[in-house]
Amino acid sequence: MTVVEKAAYLKGLMEGLGIAPDSKEGKLWGALGDLLSDMAHEIEDLQATDMDHAEALDDMAEELSYLEDLVCDLDDPEDFDDYDDKDCDGNCCACSCCEDEDEDEEDVDQELEYDGVIYDVTCPVCGEEISFDEETLEAGSIQCPACGETLEFDLSEDED
Repeated sequence: MTVVEKAAYLKGLMEGLGIAPDSKEGKLWGALGDLLSDMAHEIEDLQATDMDHAEALDDMAEELSYLEDLVCDLDDPEDFDDYDDKDCDGNCCACSCCEDEDEDEEDVDQELEYDGVIYDVTCPVCGEEISFDEETLEAGSIQCPACGETLEFDLSEDED
């Protein structure tokens, strides 16, 4: 029996007592019955809302778990090979299709374990932060992976 059904049952019992509705006692019992009925409906509405929120929270937890699995899989360099190259739009950094096809796995592992100096610059056109090594700096330029702008580096020393 639901809370609303119990309140209706008690209201019926109060009416069955034979108390005159216009008497002081009848007015009191009538008001208590109405209050009990209103409270029962409010409780039922709160329970329904709580169930809706619980379902929505469960759905979000499942989606978050799915996203965590995706992100955690990308943290392991060995999983980069499992990435479906056909879905790549060229703007990612986790799949093998964005790297030179001539590189083998050893080169990729060496890049991930690089112990040299890493330089960071911000592209003046799109604001993308780009990281590169000393070899790239010595080459004199790099192309922004986000917008394609060529960034040039002047390593010559100015003499006054």
